[in-house]
Amino acid sequence: MIKSWAEAAPRLVAVAAGREPADTVIRGGKLVNVQSREVLDGWQVAIAEGRFAYVGPDASHCIGPDTVVIEADGRYLIPGLCDAHMHIESGMLTPAEFARAVTPHGTTTMFTDPHEIANVMGLEGVRLMHDEALMQPVNIFTQMPSCAPSAPGLETTGFAISAEDVAEAMTWPGIIGLGEMMNFPGVVAGDAQMLAEIAATQMAGKTVGGHYASPDLGPAFHAYAAGGPADDHEGTCEADAIARVRQGMRSMMRLGSAWYDVESQITAVTEKGLDPRNFILCTDDSHSGTLVNEGHMNRVVRHAIACGAEPIVALQMATINTASHFGLERELGSIAPGRRADAILTSDLRSLPIEQVIARGVLVARDGDMLVDTPHLAWPDHARNTVHLGKALSAGDFEIAAPDGANTVTAKVIGVIENQAPTKALTADLQVEDGIVQPDAPGDVAQIALVERHRGTGGVTNGFVSGFGYSGKMAMASTVAHDSHHMIVVGTDRENMALAANRLGEVGGGITVFRNGEEIALVELPIAGLMSEEHAQVVARKAGRMVEAMAECGCTLNNAYMQHSLLALVVIPELRISDLGLVDVTKFEITDLFEET
Repeated sequence: MIKSWAEAAPRLVAVAAGREPADTVIRGGKLVNVQSREVLDGWQVAIAEGRFAYVGPDASHCIGPDTVVIEADGRYLIPGLCDAHMHIESGMLTPAEFARAVTPHGTTTMFTDPHEIANVMGLEGVRLMHDEALMQPVNIFTQMPSCAPSAPGLETTGFAISAEDVAEAMTWPGIIGLGEMMNFPGVVAGDAQMLAEIAATQMAGKTVGGHYASPDLGPAFHAYAAGGPADDHEGTCEADAIARVRQGMRSMMRLGSAWYDVESQITAVTEKGLDPRNFILCTDDSHSGTLVNEGHMNRVVRHAIACGAEPIVALQMATINTASHFGLERELGSIAPGRRADAILTSDLRSLPIEQVIARGVLVARDGDMLVDTPHLAWPDHARNTVHLGKALSAGDFEIAAPDGANTVTAKVIGVIENQAPTKALTADLQVEDGIVQPDAPGDVAQIALVERHRGTGGVTNGFVSGFGYSGKMAMASTVAHDSHHMIVVGTDRENMALAANRLGEVGGGITVFRNGEEIALVELPIAGLMSEEHAQVVARKAGRMVEAMAECGCTLNNAYMQHSLLALVVIPELRISDLGLVDVTKFEITDLFEET
């Protein structure tokens, strides 16, 4: 653990004054000052106790016989990058392996919401994530999940989070605030538990995360803003970004594996000229393949620049803006005296190659290679035994009975939207054979099933989904099923759907793809059915094979797995599936699968 400023202050002052030598001095570069939005050619920094002690034109007075001197060789020195909103579990990795994956990309600070594991293991799961996060050589702050279940009455989770749980977590050392308040209808309606969770967070002096997944910017949005959330990452257009900052919220613009919401919102800054200090960049959800092959926050910053943002403005959105939002401006987010010595050496501010990464004053990565260890927690056995099906499933469990005497039905269908979290509420006319409604692969209508996996009830909710383009006899199953994390099975053939579901029961969770009765891809995720302790490169290879397998089954969507895993997210419109039935998220109610005739 890094010393607090109070503990380090005497030495920081002595080093800056030249009375004591620094641990490290970086010189010969161009310092990017995100406080003043300028590049200071030739400025040098001195580091002591893991913090910046001196930042100025000449640090020679800070150099002693044992001081390590890093020559920047004309490169830019920028602050370490911050991810303002993310879910580690979406990387399919533990906090230790996630840190190992993203640190070489320049991410030195993360604000994480472990609401995925909260749905599976409750407060214990949050504590395990929190504890492993604190063990890492980079900064991982935890937001206490606010909504498990995300929509009470519309889904059943493995555990529920209470206002008392939130109040307890606010006393933990690594808790920075409340995770995204997904139950926005509850806040708008004045739900007592939701307001109690927000109150507990604010009384602790911490930040309340927002999640307003509705295009309605009328009174409901204003009521949500009045309820206390300080930010929101669910905006998808310029009007959303503007509306949020006008209400005193920070607009978090995300670029994850499947969410491409920066380009459509950053025009509020680049064209409308709004104050960029109220805009923040984040990833939300990035799977291991993206982390290994494309990057993390460096990818988001490059994208923002490509969308028209000035390089230093984009960097502010991924450093000082984030730190200020969480009340940590004096602790991190800039290269300034007293702050944690998190910095990157890069030779270009636009393409942003991450050549050296320093975290808390230690060189932790160079040219894509991790140079230090990321310690692992000893996860308990019961965290590896969370998939409880109750019985072996058969093709019959995935049959959808038609109304008596019907030869065709008009079914409600979940419509996937490429690169976005919302879905469409579609309908399709489907054939009935022997009393069973059939999917329509040529018409791009597959079956979807939600298999209960927390309590072993054997329950299966069936429906239909469109947009994946699957063909032939196939099925894909995943125990990553935001946010309740039961099991989602999508397929064109009921036998393959049963095989896929049972396979995940055997391995303790993960993702599998079956075709013509044979497994063609498997990603094992034994911890809570959400994460692997293997290195990101190993998980990425398996996930890459999973993506290939989806394509072999006819899928052409970009990052289709992310779309698959969100089909049970009953707080984002328009149509979802849960263990309780098909959910109309525009009305927040269970709806019938078939339209009335």
